[in-house]
Amino acid sequence: MRKEEVQDAELAARALAGDRDAFGALTSRYAAQARRVARAVLRDPEDADDAAQDGFLAALRHLGRYDPARPFGPWLMRIVANAAADRRRRLRVRQTEALSPLAASADPGPADLTDRRAFRAAFEAALQELPERQRIAVVLFDVEGYSHAEIAQVVGVPEGTVRSDVFHARRALRAPLAAWRPTKE
Repeated sequence: MRKEEVQDAELAARALAGDRDAFGALTSRYAAQARRVARAVLRDPEDADDAAQDGFLAALRHLGRYDPARPFGPWLMRIVANAAADRRRRLRVRQTEALSPLAASADPGPADLTDRRAFRAAFEAALQELPERQRIAVVLFDVEGYSHAEIAQVVGVPEGTVRSDVFHARRALRAPLAAWRPTKE
């Protein structure tokens, strides 16, 4: 077991015993990952942040179900992914079209910042075209650095299916993101 996993298990045990600071440390450690996973499921960043928070609250309520012999991160990310999927189902009733952050600004600012925003918008749009399981798999693998085995735990499918999901997601992302590939000089 990696040092970080041992620390997570210790923090989880302390949190289960009522130590709020211990759960706060786990929240701080996994907050960015949780938001990215939730954003892979939801289109709106604010809804994704709310879903990540819902996931943390659910994890706190169900901390007694966590197996300290297993890594904490995949267990938590599965809860966050489920919370995001639940939120998406609830939001379908009142779904609206969001304005692009680029459309709201008349002043583009520095060129590199504009390029980053354009890439991020294209990347997020391309991600939204993927099936949900592929989105989660590629974000966890390529952005968060999770292993195929850990993602299999999060998503609840065999490891081979995760490998296939990552492969197909990457292939589907190539065409919409081709303009941002580095050119050979």
